Amino acid sequence: MRVAFSLLVFSYLLIHAIGLILFLRGFFPVSVKSQSRKNTVSEIPAEPSAGTKSNWTHLPPPLFKKTVILLIDSLRQDFVFGLKGKMHMPYMTQLLEKGTTHSFIAKAATPTVTMPRIKALMTGSIPGFIDVVMNLNSQELLDDNLLWQAKEAGKRVVFYGDNTWIKLFPNHFVEYDGTTSFFVSDFTEVDNNVTRHLDDVLSRNDWDILICHYLGLDHIGHLTGPYSHLVGPKLFEMDIVLKKIHTSLISKEEESLPNLIVVCGDHGMSETGSHGASSDEEIETPLVFISSAFERKNDSGKVPETLQQTDLTPTLAISLGLPIPRNNLGMLIHPVVEHELMRQQLRFFHLNGYQLSTLLRENVKSSETDVGVEQFKKAEKSHENWLKLYLEGNASEILKNLGNKVLKQYLNALMKLSSSLSKQVAEYDMYSMAVGAIISLEIFILLVLSFPNVLCSCAEFEVPLSSPFVSLLFYMMCLVLAAVHVIVCTSTEKVCFFCSISWVMAVAILTFISALCCIILSMLGKIVSKPKPPTMIQDSVSLWSEMDILLLMGTLGYVLSMGSSSLIEEEHQTWYFLVNTLCFVLAQDLCRKYFIVKKEKAHSLTHKSEEIEGVCIKEELKLKMLPLLARFLKDNEKLIALLSPWAILICCRLLRTLNQTGVQWMHRQDFGHWLTSSDHKAELSFLVAVSLVMIHLLIQGRCSSVSKIALAFGLLGVYSYRAATGHVLYPWEQTTKEISKGITEARFVYIFVLGVLITGIKDLLKSQVIYADPKTRSTSLWDVYCGLVLLAALLFRPHNLVVLVFCLMIQSTLTMFIWRLLKYNAVQVTLMHYWFGQAFFFFQVCLCILIV
Repeated sequence: MRVAFSLLVFSYLLIHAIGLILFLRGFFPVSVKSQSRKNTVSEIPAEPSAGTKSNWTHLPPPLFKKTVILLIDSLRQDFVFGLKGKMHMPYMTQLLEKGTTHSFIAKAATPTVTMPRIKALMTGSIPGFIDVVMNLNSQELLDDNLLWQAKEAGKRVVFYGDNTWIKLFPNHFVEYDGTTSFFVSDFTEVDNNVTRHLDDVLSRNDWDILICHYLGLDHIGHLTGPYSHLVGPKLFEMDIVLKKIHTSLISKEEESLPNLIVVCGDHGMSETGSHGASSDEEIETPLVFISSAFERKNDSGKVPETLQQTDLTPTLAISLGLPIPRNNLGMLIHPVVEHELMRQQLRFFHLNGYQLSTLLRENVKSSETDVGVEQFKKAEKSHENWLKLYLEGNASEILKNLGNKVLKQYLNALMKLSSSLSKQVAEYDMYSMAVGAIISLEIFILLVLSFPNVLCSCAEFEVPLSSPFVSLLFYMMCLVLAAVHVIVCTSTEKVCFFCSISWVMAVAILTFISALCCIILSMLGKIVSKPKPPTMIQDSVSLWSEMDILLLMGTLGYVLSMGSSSLIEEEHQTWYFLVNTLCFVLAQDLCRKYFIVKKEKAHSLTHKSEEIEGVCIKEELKLKMLPLLARFLKDNEKLIALLSPWAILICCRLLRTLNQTGVQWMHRQDFGHWLTSSDHKAELSFLVAVSLVMIHLLIQGRCSSVSKIALAFGLLGVYSYRAATGHVLYPWEQTTKEISKGITEARFVYIFVLGVLITGIKDLLKSQVIYADPKTRSTSLWDVYCGLVLLAALLFRPHNLVVLVFCLMIQSTLTMFIWRLLKYNAVQVTLMHYWFGQAFFFFQVCLCILIV
């Protein structure tokens, strides 16, 4: 059956989308959730039965009167417990060493992004990677959470800080004031907007829970990293905030119930200031409980215990006298409640164990055989025996020892239950992933086999649709795949998406997979069996140059490397190697052009090729360079062309020293750290100024006059923006203190970016629709390009502007002295653009994408 290539490609994409959906459905684990949406007071279990006497059936009363949650975004544990904490947070250090505190290192689950972490703190669950996308546009959280329980219990919650909370929990706060988290250049006003409310709210008595989410430290990390000179003052500012809150609560504390302060971070930050991944610096955050109810400390060298971030949820629920959220995976932190009586402690752990075991039963079919459930039943039985002795008035040492034994049993059971539930969240649906991957792989092979026909004039392709239905292999594969499906779906104890769909749909997909496999084999058979004349074989071999083989093997090798997590973490090494190899091959092709070509062939083509190349270069140089420089380049074209690959190779090697990247090397010092330190601000200012001038010289040649002027003012605005934010120095004396923090300057640059882009797009549409003018079209395209470069100059970190300069220089060199001289086709040039683009991405970035 002959099919138009466009229709064939559309069908391939549609089928590939189905395979991708199946794969992603298996890759993103399904959250462990309770069948009932919210937990209510009426569903609270009673104490284990102790015979004739009645037990507690109500929720325990709150342990603290007022609770303040001080959440500092991107607060790493070493910022509090390490040297930075001792230097810049003296009040916190004093409380940790001699105060009434309990301190821990809380490990956050990936992804270490703000919105999923807030969900984890309030629900006790582990959000998935899909929440990284939702982080950009948070929706109301409908799952059971602490703030909903607090609202139902009549508690008054006040919030100041990141407006993500307001989006997740609308109508939950009696008073709130949100700040945006996506303007990372502001690390002062965003925190002042929170602190300005403290004096008023701390003087009042009309609230029960106060939540303060400070964003300034996170913004500093994104801008300059964790070793910036700005980190110390920000930590000291947070220390003053803590002192203000603590002294105010202590002065108003009553004898009935103490108050509680929780200092924590939603996630940490990497060695480069970013977050989102799973390095220790990103997942380890401090968790400090401060209350007069705790015993005073006298030790200073104790290493904080490590626990899970989700453990805060049941601890806060018990502390506030609220039901534990249904989807909680955390376990109660014992030191926080150890000052209570033994009966109350056992009651707390029983409530936590009951909630975890109920959640496990609702999500795992074989939960009754789970070790955690068995240990919880055993602890419940021991608890019942202890309660019987307690109600009988037994006050002997036996009761105390039995109570400690029951406590240990509960702790072990909770640990096992929490671990079992966490594994359910972390496990992938391998069967659905395998089916989706097979479909996508088959479509990829079909696309590769049919791609050579895309260049034909008819652009049609012969699809052997009849081959599967007359092939014995097709029916055998259908039977084998059906048998595998039955075995997998009947033997697995986990929830599998592909097994949950109807059998008719599953059989249809498996039949389709078998048909695709037979079509691939039929197409391969025709290609192999088709006879070719010897001359055609030689021509086909000669069509594949070293450059073609390098680009094909390098691109396919990169795609295959994405299957290894180690190669993904060190992806920059792959691109460095490929770009270096590409430079060597370019040098070889240039040497072959000028030295190895036979003389008779060279003489026959010399005049024509020189005329064409001379015209191309001359036109390029007329528009870009001065006449004197143009003559010099024309006269030394051969020498410059031969030296260009080596110059590019040297530039790439120098750029690698600017930013250390990758998990293995990012902790090492680099030239970027030297430039961004406060001691070398003058050197950085000079480099930024020179880079901006070079950018203007490199791209203004073909732009329109209006765009040239706009580009100049825009680049001046970029320098002013960096000076306003404190990264570089003003060349003139600054008479006023920094007030705008770069907001006005950034808007100034954005106006010029939009102006250049709009001008270019308008002229481009005019040249395409109204009249066909190649010169106008070329100028308009350069205007659009100019606007994008100006935008990149604004967004790049100051010390990375030199990377943009080298990128533009190398692009011009490749265009003028290599690609046109060697007459590479569009596919080759496109792949080379992509390779160099990936390499330059890693030249200017320290690790992964920066996520707020």
